[in-house]
Amino acid sequence: MKKDAKVTPWEVSGKVDYNKVIKEFGVSSIDEKSIKRIENIAGESHFMLRRGIFFAHRDLKWILDEYEKGNKFFLYTGRAPSGKIHLGHLLPWIFTKWLQDKFDVELWFQFPDEEKFLFKENLDFEKIAEYLEQNMLDVIALGFNPKKTHFIIDTKHAGLMYKEACKVAKKINFSMVRASFGMNEQTNIGSIFYTAMQAVPSFLPSVIAKKEIPCLIPHAIDQDPHFRITRDIMPRIGHYKPASIQCLFLPPLTGADGKMSSSEEMAIFTTDNEKEVERKIKKYAFSGGQATIEEHRKKGGNPEIDICFQYLKMLFEPDDKKLAEIEKKYRNGEMLTGELKDITIKKINAFLKEHQKKRELAKKRIREFVYKGLI
Repeated sequence: MKKDAKVTPWEVSGKVDYNKVIKEFGVSSIDEKSIKRIENIAGESHFMLRRGIFFAHRDLKWILDEYEKGNKFFLYTGRAPSGKIHLGHLLPWIFTKWLQDKFDVELWFQFPDEEKFLFKENLDFEKIAEYLEQNMLDVIALGFNPKKTHFIIDTKHAGLMYKEACKVAKKINFSMVRASFGMNEQTNIGSIFYTAMQAVPSFLPSVIAKKEIPCLIPHAIDQDPHFRITRDIMPRIGHYKPASIQCLFLPPLTGADGKMSSSEEMAIFTTDNEKEVERKIKKYAFSGGQATIEEHRKKGGNPEIDICFQYLKMLFEPDDKKLAEIEKKYRNGEMLTGELKDITIKKINAFLKEHQKKRELAKKRIREFVYKGLI
């Protein structure tokens, strides 16, 4: 990673070199053998695996070994409600949904509604509660199985989580969080404690079931520091280390470094209408095409830097043959940038049209997903 690149749970900036991230974070690359093994167990592979969108892991072999022994894992992922949901948020959740379906496993989805309150000066619990409800609608709309999906809301489920968080917190000292997150003497003590709460869902189902159940955490690579600490602590309090599988960042529309942010203009939100999606793509989506049509026909475009192609590759064109055809035509100049943008706009709007219908229906279903049990 270049010196100006920064990858933390709260900030991603600069040009991210994922190979260097793998080395610096200590995760392992997902190899073809692992992809084939998942395909054999699941009955098919997922395009995000085939294309390297999910590119790294911790203990993936172990979690698959346990599954084949009959010791099913559960999934754990989450979202700290602090704004609207954009396409970048959906990327790991769509893959998580596939894992739930193919492996027939439970998902524990954490909404740490205290995180952004602790880390952001201008966000109060009233506003967070509004975002929480809206964010839950987007998760439900993706089609997770309500019988196997449990929403954990930190402030609502504090009685369920706090004792377990204390067990984690007792094993974490300030040097650990300072080294992992860059915290200092000016950091509020709630922020320092927070990582203990984020660890809890990785073993809470084991506590409830009174037996050890493996955990697999799908997430974007920037969240790995939280789970490194979790993995260090879990054996010391009698639980399995959680396994994890990490994905790339969906790039911002402008093609700038970092990841898609929640900027109103630089992100596509799940609530955007068709005209808004078209406007944003046509105005902001960075092109890999040439300066003129004549030059483009002659030299062709560069899909590696073209944002529309990247969005198709990472989210909206699961068919490998169709994607390859688009890539070929764009590279040889047969397909113009405007045509590629039109394809992407149609794909995104088709997805959002269905998602928004399901999102509206989800308003009556939130209670189905919020965990109601006790230890």
